[in-house]
Amino acid sequence: MATFTASVPRALPTDLLKRRSVQKLLLIALAAAILVPLANARWASGSWPDALTVDLTKPLTDVSDWIIDNRDSHPLFLYFFGYVSNAVVICVRAVYLVLLAAGWAGVTAFGALVAWRVAGVRLALGTGAAFLACGLLGMWVPTMQTLALMVVAVLASVAVGLLLGLAGGLSERLDRALRPVLDTMQVLPAFAYLLPVVLVFGIGVPAAVLATVVYAAPPMARLTALGLRGADKEVLEAVDSLGASARQRLLTARIPLARRELLLGLNQTIMMALSMAVIASVIGAGGLGDRVYQALASVDVGAALAAGIPIVLLAVVLDRVTGAAGDSTGEEEIGSRRWLYAGGTVVVVALAARLAGRLDWPESWTLNIATPVNRAVDWMTAHLYSGVPVVGGTADWAGHFTTWVLDPVRDGLQWLPWWSVLLLVATLAWLIGTWRTALTAVLAMAAIGVLGVWKPSLDTLSQVLAAVAVTLVLGFATGIAAARSDRFERLLRPVLDVFQTMPQFVYLIPVVALFGVGRAPAVAAAVVYALPAVVRITTQGLRQVDPAALESSNSLGATSWQQLRQVQLPLARPALLLAVNQGVVLVLAVVIIGGLVGGGALGYDVVFGLAQGDLATGLVAGGAIVCLGLMLDRVTQPTRRRTNKGA
Repeated sequence: MATFTASVPRALPTDLLKRRSVQKLLLIALAAAILVPLANARWASGSWPDALTVDLTKPLTDVSDWIIDNRDSHPLFLYFFGYVSNAVVICVRAVYLVLLAAGWAGVTAFGALVAWRVAGVRLALGTGAAFLACGLLGMWVPTMQTLALMVVAVLASVAVGLLLGLAGGLSERLDRALRPVLDTMQVLPAFAYLLPVVLVFGIGVPAAVLATVVYAAPPMARLTALGLRGADKEVLEAVDSLGASARQRLLTARIPLARRELLLGLNQTIMMALSMAVIASVIGAGGLGDRVYQALASVDVGAALAAGIPIVLLAVVLDRVTGAAGDSTGEEEIGSRRWLYAGGTVVVVALAARLAGRLDWPESWTLNIATPVNRAVDWMTAHLYSGVPVVGGTADWAGHFTTWVLDPVRDGLQWLPWWSVLLLVATLAWLIGTWRTALTAVLAMAAIGVLGVWKPSLDTLSQVLAAVAVTLVLGFATGIAAARSDRFERLLRPVLDVFQTMPQFVYLIPVVALFGVGRAPAVAAAVVYALPAVVRITTQGLRQVDPAALESSNSLGATSWQQLRQVQLPLARPALLLAVNQGVVLVLAVVIIGGLVGGGALGYDVVFGLAQGDLATGLVAGGAIVCLGLMLDRVTQPTRRRTNKGA
């Protein structure tokens, strides 16, 4: 039987010189030959020179002091920020009182009925079970607090996102102007949002809601603009031919055609708002996030898990309901009479609960899982944390990973001269993109040095690189296995769903219990958080490979390994590069939060600035994180021309 072999013609030197990648490398080598000796003679030290730094401590401290001194007297705070704060408090309190008035039975019935009308009986039963589980765990009141905060934050985020998306979708100039703003809002870590809003609004619900709006609005804005720009041109031309005005064209054609993107934006906004609402517990948001934060501070894994499970259940339910609404085609419209019946059912259930005196979740119906979970954790700590024969314990793994991987990578990056780091960034960015991509990446990396946080940034970068390497190895291997086995993919899907909908904060709970505190636990949490996205994108990319190419390789007698290596992986290259990009972005987000569990570096600076009210330290670290995220995004995100045409 014939065997499948790839015929790769040998490239002549003249052919190699015609390749764009080779030409770029030659130009970079020429520039390095000229600039490296000059840079080495002028700046022989590896660290960023003090002469090229700008100290922002004094101006940022002055701004912080001015805000604190004038927060109770200046008209800007009294007549603008004060009214905004009061409006947020009133809205959140109103929603919370409505939820309490409906009682646990009314809220559960309402959630189940909405899920039933949107997605069917199966999701309705799951939604009802999720709300009941929140009560069984003794977290009904904190769940309602989080839900009230979520409702107000999501509505505000959707309103802001729709306005920005309409502006970007209807105007190319505004879209170009908004793009860097939205990029910054998405790359900036969640903790960095908290410090400025706390200074302006103080500790409490208003700061938490407004920080959530800033964090959760960009997906709605991006997807709204995308949907408006992708509207069917033939439909728009038909509407124009009927003499419709610009407003009529928007309301009757462009927005309905962008329905899927709008609902996807709502889905993403809800998920990001829930994640941020949990993180905002550190500034007095209350609810489930506050319970998780308090338990994390005391390393009470049982209490943290009891509060973390309702967060995951809320995330899964909201994701499923909004996702089902986005998948529906709109052909089967839900009648207003049916919604009226559903609303009437909820009112009847709520009134029945009130008459029975059962508005609050009964204490006798709660299940204490904290004690058995803590016993299990104690057993794991005693038997798995250290002293396990042959393989060692989790503490040993964390120590070995820190000694053999994190320390060498960090020390190697900090040993390199700063100009060589910029040269490496420029080379990678130009090879995968254009000279504009390289310039953006280099300027972002140079801005980190100018801010005076070069070494902490390289420390954070070392953690990101280590976490990304582990994530890609596990993600690609799992994604390949899922793409080649339908049964394995079905078994893996619910696990990925739970991991992907779980807020970032919750990942710190198990890693602290297993690995203690330090940089290794932060990396472990980042790996678990980023892994589902890498697995899903890899699986989807491999499954979308042209079947004709697979059939052709089969006819040539290709083995399964040859088919994967020489056909599927090359054809799925754009999806694999997207998986790398998303893995980097998600890993960076959790590595920063790892500052709460001893991750150090920029994450610690952000946490320290928030805890001490030090605007200078927090914002400088946040700015460095934005620059680091921008650089990593450019280095791992190929341009469209590069992806389509290849090297």
